[in-house]
Parts: sequence; C-alpha cells; structure tokens
Amino acid sequence: MTLFVKYNFDLVCKTLLKEQLDALDISYTLNSLGEIQINGALSPEKLEILTTSLNKYGIEILTKQKVTLEDRIKNAIDDYLKNKEFRTVKLSTYLSDKLHYSYAHLSTIFSENTYTSIENYMILKKVDLAKELICHTDLTLTEIAFRIDYSSVAHLSGQFKKTTGLTPSAFQRIMNNKKL
Repeated sequence: MTLFVKYNFDLVCKTLLKEQLDALDISYTLNSLGEIQINGALSPEKLEILTTSLNKYGIEILTKQKVTLEDRIKNAIDDYLKNKEFRTVKLSTYLSDKLHYSYAHLSTIFSENTYTSIENYMILKKVDLAKELICHTDLTLTEIAFRIDYSSVAHLSGQFKKTTGLTPSAFQRIMNNKKL
C-alpha cells in the first residue's frame, strides 16, 4: 500500500525548531524561515547540543552570513511563489522588504554564492512548481501558466523546455504514462 502525503515544510521546520529550542530552555524568536534570534547569551555547550540535535534532522546552523542570506533569499522566493497575495508586488521589492537589504546587494550575494541570478533561480522554481502542478492536479496548462504568473502558455512552455528539455505537454504525457 502506498500513502501519499502532503506537508507544510514551513510548519514542519518551525515546529521542529521550537521543540528543540524549548527542550534546551533557550529563549528565542523565530524571525523567518532560516533565521532564529537567540535572546541572551548561548553557552558553547548548549550551542553544541543544539547543533547536534538539529543535524539529526538535516538542519545545519550556518556561521557564514552570506550563505545564510542566500538561503533566506531562496526561502523568501519559495514563500513568494506559494502565496498569491505576495505576488502583487515585484519580486525585487518583496525580497528587499522582507530581508531588509537592497535588491542590488541581495542579487550580488546570491550570484556570488550560487553562480546564477535570482531571476534564473526564480525561473527554475517556477518550472519546478509547474511540474508539481502537472503531476498532482488536473489543471490545464493554461490554468497552470496563469496560477504561476506566466503571461501565456507559450511563455511557460518556452521556459519549461529550455530548463527541462521537454515541453510541458511531453512532460505531462510521460508522467501520465508512469501512473498507468
């Protein structure tokens, strides 16, 4: 028997972090995904225990601010794509407001660490989202294009093919054949 599950990654991470921090009696504030404000001093012993306990879940405490900022940018882009109300503003404005840095600074840090632009990363994430919607919904390609803010199916198809080597229709046929 196969069970298919859907999970809220943000909620899972926040719950896990809260449990681990509370267990160690650490005073904290969860600012956003990927950022925890520790209130007061954290002893080296508690930091080591926290690091070890989080590593069991694949969560790493980052020490380099630039790498942390890169992850925060990625998380903010994920949030931006998931929430239609965020997409009423341009991505550059959203990132600047959410992360409290100029877009130029964010763009520079991101491309230095990932060797790609924020815009290119956004395209990759949108294509991933399109693949997910193709596989897990009965939406038409027009509905999918509209849902992830493409101006047309042709625009989605062009970026999809450039990224995956397949058209969305070919990908859809392949995935439908796998289900049989």
